[in-house]
Amino acid sequence: MRVDSKVESDPLRRRLRRISASERMEEALGFIRQFHREVAGSRGLEVRLKEVRQSLRRTGTYEHTPEELAFGARVAWRNHARCIGRLHWRSLEVIDRRGTREPDAIATALFEHIRWAQGDGRIRSAITIFDPVSPGDLPPFVESRQLIQYAGHLRPGARVLGDPQTVESTRHAAALGWRPSGGEPSRFDLLPLLIRSAAGQRSAHPLPEGLVREIHLEHATETGLGRLGLRWYALPVVSGMILTIGGLEYPCAPFNGWYMGTEIASRNLADERRYDLLPEVAAALGLEAVDGSLWRDHALTALNEAVLHSFQREGVSIVDHHAASEQYMEFARTEEGHGRTPAGDWTWIVPPQASSACPVFHLDMQPRTEVPNYYWSRAVDGDDLCLWRDHEDHSKWWFRAHRIRHRVRRWLRTKGE
Repeated sequence: MRVDSKVESDPLRRRLRRISASERMEEALGFIRQFHREVAGSRGLEVRLKEVRQSLRRTGTYEHTPEELAFGARVAWRNHARCIGRLHWRSLEVIDRRGTREPDAIATALFEHIRWAQGDGRIRSAITIFDPVSPGDLPPFVESRQLIQYAGHLRPGARVLGDPQTVESTRHAAALGWRPSGGEPSRFDLLPLLIRSAAGQRSAHPLPEGLVREIHLEHATETGLGRLGLRWYALPVVSGMILTIGGLEYPCAPFNGWYMGTEIASRNLADERRYDLLPEVAAALGLEAVDGSLWRDHALTALNEAVLHSFQREGVSIVDHHAASEQYMEFARTEEGHGRTPAGDWTWIVPPQASSACPVFHLDMQPRTEVPNYYWSRAVDGDDLCLWRDHEDHSKWWFRAHRIRHRVRRWLRTKGE
């Protein structure tokens, strides 16, 4: 596949968190203490703290052990306030691919991730972690927001055939020689992986034929919906987020869980800025799209029913929004039982369908921004992240000063831009 010459822009550096050497040291030592507190016990703690301090002072970075890396990735999932499915955070399979730097080798490793996580349909949560950022070195990373995405083909009149969210990625892929496997563009063309090398070159890596499992969407009773030819892929693998553990940033760390039905039906297929299919679905159901008829509600329900029915028919893991809400409630109770305050962003946790009928709708949530964590970019959510240190024995005034210090640091960074 064709490779771009070096791209002069530096999109990764613009997305990374801005933290000082002292903040990096603080986060690193805090994470090591947390690892020993929750996993390894006190034995060897002081020796490890000394190693990390010396390495950071000498080189500006340090290296996580495989055990620390696995723990950090799982705790980052536990801490992420926007995820409803954190009940099973301990079961995350961590695949350590540090040292793999060639784009072709990265793509091969990610194809293996997809194959393993899909399994026989019983999807397994996994993350594959590549090199972290180090002083003077930006490692390779995946530019695609997800490993599996459908193309968005821009047509005359600013119309989009496919997914409007991926128009830019589709343009880049086409510039690198990619063409839809069927020849002619369609609404559901699988995009290649877009990987940017350490040298700044972008390359496209087509997904192997037969690798991605796609689910053709049909309704159990409404046959008209099945004639629309809709489908969606079985495995959501997020690749556009940066993993931060103990002051180190891992920009290439794709991870997956499994779908909640509303993610596909109520958002990906129904949002006006995405596939915007509600008018088509309503027509297929014989609904008249008039004000006051609640036709959108009926179409949304039918589309959700079709997604759940189709995934279950194929034996592929999926959860409905009511079950996911109950699982989140159990997660919150478990966290509180361990003396931890669960992070929760209400606008992300509450499902878009039948919201007030889900128990999470009525739950008070704290959108905590604790590290380790995952973030999109410093402008969106990265600069809010910090070490909370709730477990430490300090007065409320100490914790208040700690929060104020973080806000001042953030303000100074913003002012210096």
